[in-house]
Amino acid sequence: MSRNKVKLPGLLALSPIIVFLVVYLISSLLAGDFYKVPVSSAFLLASVYAVWITPGELSYRINVFSESAGHWNIMLMVWIFLLAGAFAGSAKEIGSIEATVNFTLNIIPARFLLAGLFLTACFVSLAIGTSVGTIVALVPIASGIAEETGMSQAMMTALVVGGSFFGDNLSFISDTTIAATRAVGCAMSDKFKANLKIVLPAVIVVAGYYIFKGLSIQTSADIHPIEWLKLIPYLSVIILALTGLDVTLVLVIGLLLNAFVGFATCSLDWFSFLGSMGQGMAGMGDLIIVTMLAGGMLGIIRYNGGLDFIMRSVVKRAHGRRGAELSIGLLTVLANLCTANNTIAIITVGGIVNDISEKFNIPKRRAASLMDIFSCFVQGIIPYGAQLLMAAGLTGLATTQIIPYLYYPFAVGICVLISIMLRRKN
Repeated sequence: MSRNKVKLPGLLALSPIIVFLVVYLISSLLAGDFYKVPVSSAFLLASVYAVWITPGELSYRINVFSESAGHWNIMLMVWIFLLAGAFAGSAKEIGSIEATVNFTLNIIPARFLLAGLFLTACFVSLAIGTSVGTIVALVPIASGIAEETGMSQAMMTALVVGGSFFGDNLSFISDTTIAATRAVGCAMSDKFKANLKIVLPAVIVVAGYYIFKGLSIQTSADIHPIEWLKLIPYLSVIILALTGLDVTLVLVIGLLLNAFVGFATCSLDWFSFLGSMGQGMAGMGDLIIVTMLAGGMLGIIRYNGGLDFIMRSVVKRAHGRRGAELSIGLLTVLANLCTANNTIAIITVGGIVNDISEKFNIPKRRAASLMDIFSCFVQGIIPYGAQLLMAAGLTGLATTQIIPYLYYPFAVGICVLISIMLRRKN
């Protein structure tokens, strides 16, 4: 991508994001329904605009967009989406989701159901170090519980998505933890302790809210006997994920277990197995399109110098330690908005954050913690992030339906801002 070195003025380079937001928000307001306007349509228009404003020959501009849309990280997500869709579709066909839901309703009292699922998501994500893996394993169960009990499906989905970012932010094997600690050169254990001081109040408050809300829950579900054989696929996926196995391999094994259980219980034959896989993958089509369009558009923004403009502008305005910490947060937030990937955002700003920490005498563990927390906060609430797209694809909801219930990411954002404002200015 070295052929064209012409950079656009900063705000013009960032304007595709503005076009996306304007198209989506104004169209939704005119329609009077935020769920009526497909996110993919807004991204398509913003992507066409991004290619149009980029200097150079049209074929080269399209190549820039296409290489970003087909980046290995984007294609890995596509693989995960397809495997998750195939697994969820075949699991539903054999009754594995219903069996797991019945099992959960049998072992967790209704009044602790919300808090129990939230803390389970926190634990699983901490153990496996990935929010996407946690969402793949638990969102179908949460969605099934919502259908059985009459509770809000968006709230139940958001509960798992929110909890999944607890481990993504704290786990020693999380890619964000590894990237943040390497960027500034601090020990993972030091960063973990600094993180925990900030996010623990958020976990306690959100879990307490779920306990309080659960006290008034009266489910309408008829709890059925547990079908132990049909529990095997989902329990295996959760257990295998806890071992740290790659999520793609976990899903392949889960898919094979679906076939085994389906054939053993006569709930599947070969053709219905293929059909259920196909339906599951087809349900992921929209989020795959959004992921690739977002990847291409954000790649164009990076190529045109949008991220460089953000970093120069933010660093220039840093004054005092409190201002420097706010600058670290703002840099990370803006980078995450422009990449839709918290790990890539940390890698992008890591060198600058390290320089800021040295110039303003910010402890390395603190700088790494701020980067990681701000990146997970933003990743947890953007409608075009992989986590929300995955949750939406697994449930059939719009990402905008889930966002209002994401209490944990918003609570973490508030806690980290409070931790900065309570510090001395210098």
